[in-house]
Amino acid sequence: MGIGLIFKIAAVGILVTILSQVLKHSGREEHAFLVSLAGLILVLSWIVPYVYDLFETIQNLFQI
Repeated sequence: MGIGLIFKIAAVGILVTILSQVLKHSGREEHAFLVSLAGLILVLSWIVPYVYDLFETIQNLFQI
């Protein structure tokens, strides 16, 4: 896992926060929720392979 992934996650978080606030203030709470959900799904799709590798490493560690 590189520092680039952390910066990408931070950038998505900032963009989602700004878009959600703009949409909420314009009275579109449903769209703000969908933007937040899309950001969450995007970040989770980036992180899931690393979590999988972590669980494999832990499993191999305790099999020894």
